[in-house]
Amino acid sequence: MFNSFRQSIKALTANPVRTVLTTMGIVIGIATVILVLAAGEGFRSLIDQELAAWGTDTLFIETRVPPTTKNRANNNAASADFSRATSTVQITSFKESNLDEIKKLGNVSDAYGITIGQAVVSYRENIKNAIYYGVGSEMFLIDKHTLKSGRFFTQAEDTGAAQVVILGNNLAQDLFGQDDPLGKLTRVGNLNFQVIGVYDIQGALSGGADDMLYMPLDTAQKKILGVNYIVVGVVQVKNVDLAEATAENIRQTMRQLHSITDPQKDDFTVTTQAQAMEMFNTIFGGITALLIAIAAISLVVGGVGIMNIMYVIVTERTAEIGLKKALGAKNSDILSEFLVESVLVTVLGGILGIALGAGLAWLVYFIATESGLAWVFSVPVYSIIIAVSVSGAIGIGFGVFPARSASKLDPVEAMRYE
Repeated sequence: MFNSFRQSIKALTANPVRTVLTTMGIVIGIATVILVLAAGEGFRSLIDQELAAWGTDTLFIETRVPPTTKNRANNNAASADFSRATSTVQITSFKESNLDEIKKLGNVSDAYGITIGQAVVSYRENIKNAIYYGVGSEMFLIDKHTLKSGRFFTQAEDTGAAQVVILGNNLAQDLFGQDDPLGKLTRVGNLNFQVIGVYDIQGALSGGADDMLYMPLDTAQKKILGVNYIVVGVVQVKNVDLAEATAENIRQTMRQLHSITDPQKDDFTVTTQAQAMEMFNTIFGGITALLIAIAAISLVVGGVGIMNIMYVIVTERTAEIGLKKALGAKNSDILSEFLVESVLVTVLGGILGIALGAGLAWLVYFIATESGLAWVFSVPVYSIIIAVSVSGAIGIGFGVFPARSASKLDPVEAMRYE
């Protein structure tokens, strides 16, 4: 085996250009696998941190348009028409009083409601079209995001419908530039609001929170929207281990409050953080599998390339093979020599692919951190194991056929190629 290894090294170094070109398909495929899995770990850590900023002990209640029997019975085209027709339907049954009842549940520590709108926001000549959140003051006891400057509004300001706002970081920059926005008046729609706080940067995955503003819930309901309902409720639980049981208790409470007897007709959904993470993992897992499948195509193409090159090498060295067999080399010796050569090419490609993939993963990490994302650089050990295993398997799988062809050559016929 050592002799086969030595002969293989000699053959590969004799034509370095061909060796490099042969390994390119493997290098690209392995690098793609490493990059996808490393970037996946970084993205997953980013999502974990974003969810943690909301609080791992929270769950969400959101309104939804319940499906109807007629809608379920329609064909696909009719269902699409119905969806378009009802896309603007607003559920108005979710009230703050619902949250008051939910707060009475044993494992619930606090809750707040949210309503959402869009308005033109201006300061002097600076004008922005922004989304605003009307939120209960309890938000600041639950939410883990912090202020860069200023303060949160109080419960008294909430119940008194005070005209105060907290700006997202980007919105504050767009409206006030280098000026200190605290204490200044900004116009939201037709009303003037005093800026009392500015949020820290929340990042690209915060749903655009850096470009939003926050005001007391009662202010948004009574003075801007003219409504008495909410669209989202955020509930904080005492024991995270009981989150799913608490979610089911909330569903039962909401059905009682909304006089719903058929769960299929719920006009709300309740989602725990674990369920949100599970949905993310399902979606991200599918995307990762697709990208790895694409990389696998590159690996197969690289394997076919190696097989073709090995056939060329066998043809070039036919006379050499005949001479070795005439001098007593066994079929197994010839087989192992060419098989080791094929494996060495693919393992070399795997090593170079790991290095390239790790380098690209670090580049992604650098760009992400420079963009303000809390990205983590990590090359999972299992990705390296996969890379080495796949490259070795390709070397054996695609190298065995030309190696067998070489070992079966008749020594007399082979020596005629001299």
